[in-house]
Order: sequence, then C-alpha cells, then structure tokens
Amino acid sequence: MPGRLNDDGGTVLVTGGAGFIGSHVIDALIARGDAVVCLDNFDDFYDPAVKRRNLAAALRSERFTLIEGDIRDPAALRRVFEGRRIARVFHAAARAGVRPSLQAPLPYEEVNVRGTLQLLEACRDRGIRNFVFASSSSVYGACERIPFRETESALQPISPYAATKIAGEYLCRTYASLYGIPITCARFFTVYGPRQRPEMAIHQFVHRIEQGEPVLVFGDGTARRDFTYIDDVVAGVLAILDRPHTFEVINLGESRVVELLEVIRLIEAALGKSAHIEWRPAQPGDVPVTFADIGKAVSLLGYAPRTAVKDGIMAFVRWYRAEGASRAGGL
Repeated sequence: MPGRLNDDGGTVLVTGGAGFIGSHVIDALIARGDAVVCLDNFDDFYDPAVKRRNLAAALRSERFTLIEGDIRDPAALRRVFEGRRIARVFHAAARAGVRPSLQAPLPYEEVNVRGTLQLLEACRDRGIRNFVFASSSSVYGACERIPFRETESALQPISPYAATKIAGEYLCRTYASLYGIPITCARFFTVYGPRQRPEMAIHQFVHRIEQGEPVLVFGDGTARRDFTYIDDVVAGVLAILDRPHTFEVINLGESRVVELLEVIRLIEAALGKSAHIEWRPAQPGDVPVTFADIGKAVSLLGYAPRTAVKDGIMAFVRWYRAEGASRAGGL
C-alpha cells in the first residue's frame, strides 16, 4: 500500500470548497496543518449565503485562501496556480443532484464534464502529486448486483447527473494514463450531516417535520440507501489524499442500507415530533437501492466508518436546531 505523502509545503486545492463535503474537507485539512486554496463560484443552485457561512471557520485561518471563480474558466484556473505550488487536488466542484439533472441536463454536462476537463488540463503539466475526483454512487444506477463493487462493469446510470460522473471518471482515467497524474475517483454514497444541502432528503425531512409541514415521499418508501455520515467521508478523503495511486476507483460508504421510512422514523424520534407523509409517485432517475462494498477502502486506506445512521441523524438534528433552521433557504 502506498504510504502517506510527506508534507513538504505543498498546498491542497479544493474545488467546490464552499459546498457541503468540500467545506468539511477544508476544515479538516486546516486543522491538521495543511495550506488550502478553495476555488468556488458560489452558484445559486441553493442560497450562496449558506455556502459562505460554510467557510466561516476557514476564513479565520492564515493557511486558507479563497478564490472566487469557475472551473470552466481557464483564467480562473490560472489565478489558482499562479505563484503557488499546488501539490494535491480534491475536485468536488459539480452541479449536484439527480432529479434536477433531468430538467436541465446541459448545465450538468458543462460543469461536471467540461469543467473537470479544464481542471485536468490545468493540472497536467504542474506536477500534481495526487488528484482526488468526487464521484458518486449514482454511477451504479440500476445495477442488480449488490453490494456495489468498484469492479462492476455493467454500470447502468439512469440520470444525466450519473452519466456526467461516469464521464468525469473516464477523463480522470485518461489523464492518469497519458500524463502520469496519480488520480483516485471516490464514489460517495448518500452523504449526510451538518451543512448538508437543503434539498437532500435528511435535511428536507428534518426541516419539514420540525416546521409541521408534510414530508413528501416519492414511491412506496421502501427505497434503501447507504447513508454515510460526513465525518466518515472526510476521513476517507484525507486518507486518499495522503495515499496516491496510479489510478483507482474507491467506494466511500457506510456499507449498510436503511429504508427511507426507517429514516423518517429515526428523524421523528430525534425531533420528538411526528411526520405527516404526503405520498407521491416514484420519480424518474431514482434507484431502488445503493449499497457500498467498502472492502477496497478498508484494505487500501484503513477506512473504518464509525457513525451509525441513528447517531448521525441525532447529530444532524442538533446542528439544525442550533443553526441549520436559519440556513434552510430554498426548501
């Protein structure tokens, strides 16, 4: 197994660092002493003010630099690299969300595919020692073999979002082969926790139950998800950043599945309130199950998710009641 990179002063670039996962990774990098540059365009997919608050702690650190710009813009990328020795990259910038990609697929292609290609081009001749691409369990789509393994060859994406993530992985594989950039694609499985995007299920359910609003459930409520707490994902990302590989694809999940109705029951218990469910037809693009095989992450990274979904939901509710309710724009 490749060893941890020795820190020789190189800076970590985090694209999309004002978002949910990116901002947590930034906080963890700064806490352990890394210098970090964040590139984010603060788009309006949800309230940009929420994203700026995500960076509040980082902005107080001398080891942190924020650059506002778009990964699709070569000039913005030049500003990132000029005068800095970027050693590692965590590429989390993306148009997110399965359902919105069905209504507006072109922006997903522009950001997730062309933006990733622009970033790889910027990195190809700059001696990047490790590049981590934030991929998604959605690439497995309607695969019938579970748990999902990275060796699965019959990927069945059923949304434009998923297709763009597969395209990003293939671009990464190509650049790793052509230009020798060490690259790992991390496939995230339904990440949740403080700062989770407001349209995502757990955040939306908590908000609606807390406010006495109906909870919208699409389908029959038996869809199963591998919910992964943010702290476990951050630990996995840092382990990947510290252990470069020629090219790898690695699942980062909890490796347990929970039905949607069970998640609602856990939220009811955490809030001490009952949910009023409003049933809706199943949505195109939704898959019946996500379930990660994390054997590769365990063997290559020492990955060990520690947060059960019950405990993670309790932690999210505490965060929401402390400050999340004021950040719930767009619900």
